[in-house]
Amino acid sequence: MKNIRNAAVALVAGAAILATAAPSLAHKKIQVAAAAMDHARFSAAPVYTGAPALQTTVDMITAGSDKTGFQSTTLVGHLAGALTDAELAKLTKQFGADNVTSFVKTFNFVVNDAVAKVTAAKVPLPKASSPLPDGKALSASLYTLGVTPDKSFDVEYMLDALVTHPIHLAVMDDIDKDPAQGPKADANYHAVLTAAMTDLKAAYKL
Repeated sequence: MKNIRNAAVALVAGAAILATAAPSLAHKKIQVAAAAMDHARFSAAPVYTGAPALQTTVDMITAGSDKTGFQSTTLVGHLAGALTDAELAKLTKQFGADNVTSFVKTFNFVVNDAVAKVTAAKVPLPKASSPLPDGKALSASLYTLGVTPDKSFDVEYMLDALVTHPIHLAVMDDIDKDPAQGPKADANYHAVLTAAMTDLKAAYKL
């Protein structure tokens, strides 16, 4: 767990650095691409360009971590609680078992890839909340981050707010380039996560 929390710290540290520090050449290329895209990749939602929600990011990764590392299924279990089995059944019926399996794999890839990009970063950051927010509270924090200025929910806006738009953009590019995943898995990941967050919002009456 200590290693996972260190990884979470590294992730949000890198997000903070990308948001505030002078960018490297590679980061400049990412930021140029981000500036050229004035809306999300999979929707017409605007790009979130503010500071990352570091506390929520740390809490989310910690909630999804066990002794083996970050597992998206562990995070879903924390968020949905007693609703987990029903939610997984609903997502499987809606998207198919193969797409739910792909979602789990890609979600793990997303977190690990983002962490890998910034593990060398060292800046003061919040510790994970103690105790961690329960499923309803953490779901509410995540959902709120995805509410765009026009009051609609967009999962890419939420992901931008968690790790900054440049990191989100770079991770999506890595998914697309990964032979084991690709653009289809990228789109599926965003679609299933959107449905899961929308379901949690309805279940908890957020």
